[in-house]
Amino acid sequence: MSRSYTEVLVRPILTEKATSMRKNRTYVFEVASDATKPEVKSAVEKAFGVEVEKVRTMYRIGKMRRVRVVEGQRKGHKRALVTITEKSKKIDFFEGLA
Repeated sequence: MSRSYTEVLVRPILTEKATSMRKNRTYVFEVASDATKPEVKSAVEKAFGVEVEKVRTMYRIGKMRRVRVVEGQRKGHKRALVTITEKSKKIDFFEGLA
Protein backbone atom coordinates (compact mmCIF):
# COMPACT_ATOMS: atom_id res chain seq x y z
CA MET A 1 0.00 0.00 0.00
CA SER A 2 1.53 3.30 -1.06
CA ARG A 3 1.31 6.36 1.14
CA SER A 4 0.22 9.80 0.02
CA TYR A 5 2.90 12.43 -0.48
CA THR A 6 1.66 14.37 2.55
CA GLU A 7 2.63 11.44 4.77
CA VAL A 8 6.10 11.14 3.22
CA LEU A 9 7.14 14.82 2.91
CA VAL A 10 7.14 16.56 6.30
CA ARG A 11 8.51 20.01 5.37
CA PRO A 12 11.12 21.71 3.20
CA ILE A 13 14.47 22.56 4.78
CA LEU A 14 15.23 26.26 4.25
CA THR A 15 18.78 26.83 5.42
CA GLU A 16 21.53 28.83 3.76
CA LYS A 17 23.22 25.67 2.51
CA ALA A 18 19.95 24.20 1.19
CA THR A 19 19.22 27.47 -0.61
CA SER A 20 22.63 27.44 -2.31
CA MET A 21 22.05 23.84 -3.46
CA ARG A 22 19.07 24.97 -5.57
CA LYS A 23 21.52 26.27 -8.20
CA ASN A 24 22.32 22.60 -8.91
CA ARG A 25 18.58 21.70 -9.02
CA THR A 26 18.81 20.00 -5.60
CA TYR A 27 16.08 20.56 -3.01
CA VAL A 28 16.15 19.45 0.63
CA PHE A 29 13.14 18.04 2.48
CA GLU A 30 12.51 16.58 5.91
CA VAL A 31 10.79 13.26 5.31
CA ALA A 32 9.15 10.55 7.42
CA SER A 33 11.75 8.52 9.28
CA ASP A 34 10.62 5.27 7.65
CA ALA A 35 10.32 6.68 4.10
CA THR A 36 12.29 4.94 1.35
CA LYS A 37 13.99 6.56 -1.64
CA PRO A 38 11.33 5.36 -4.12
CA GLU A 39 8.60 6.76 -1.85
CA VAL A 40 10.36 10.12 -1.63
CA LYS A 41 10.84 10.20 -5.41
CA SER A 42 7.16 9.53 -6.15
CA ALA A 43 6.02 11.97 -3.44
CA VAL A 44 8.06 14.87 -4.89
CA GLU A 45 6.93 14.04 -8.43
CA LYS A 46 3.26 14.00 -7.37
CA ALA A 47 3.45 17.08 -5.15
CA PHE A 48 5.36 19.42 -7.48
CA GLY A 49 4.90 17.93 -10.96
CA VAL A 50 8.62 17.52 -11.70
CA GLU A 51 10.79 14.61 -12.80
CA VAL A 52 13.26 13.43 -10.15
CA GLU A 53 16.73 12.37 -11.24
CA LYS A 54 18.31 11.31 -7.92
CA VAL A 55 17.39 10.99 -4.23
CA ARG A 56 19.92 10.91 -1.40
CA THR A 57 18.85 10.41 2.21
CA MET A 58 20.46 10.91 5.61
CA TYR A 59 19.35 10.56 9.20
CA ARG A 60 20.33 13.45 11.46
CA ILE A 61 20.69 12.37 15.09
CA GLY A 62 19.32 14.85 17.64
CA LYS A 63 21.75 16.87 19.73
CA MET A 64 22.35 16.06 23.39
CA ARG A 65 20.98 18.76 25.70
CA ARG A 66 21.19 19.29 29.44
CA VAL A 67 19.14 21.38 31.86
CA ARG A 68 20.98 21.51 35.17
CA VAL A 69 21.51 17.83 36.00
CA VAL A 70 18.89 16.31 33.69
CA GLU A 71 20.32 15.16 30.36
CA GLY A 72 18.24 14.46 27.31
CA GLN A 73 18.37 14.30 23.56
CA ARG A 74 16.49 16.26 20.92
CA LYS A 75 14.49 14.36 18.36
CA GLY A 76 16.38 13.31 15.22
CA HIS A 77 14.95 13.47 11.71
CA LYS A 78 15.50 12.12 8.23
CA ARG A 79 16.41 14.42 5.35
CA ALA A 80 16.23 13.81 1.63
CA LEU A 81 18.27 15.65 -1.00
CA VAL A 82 16.25 15.51 -4.21
CA THR A 83 17.83 16.38 -7.57
CA ILE A 84 15.43 17.12 -10.42
CA THR A 85 16.19 16.74 -14.13
CA GLU A 86 17.26 19.69 -16.27
CA LYS A 87 14.12 19.58 -18.38
CA SER A 88 11.89 19.89 -15.27
CA LYS A 89 10.75 23.32 -14.18
CA LYS A 90 11.97 24.69 -10.86
CA ILE A 91 9.84 23.98 -7.81
CA ASP A 92 7.72 27.11 -7.38
CA PHE A 93 7.37 26.62 -3.64
CA PHE A 94 10.97 27.74 -3.14
CA GLU A 95 11.21 30.57 -5.67
CA GLY A 96 9.90 33.46 -3.56
CA LEU A 97 12.01 32.59 -0.54
CA ALA A 98 15.56 33.29 -1.75
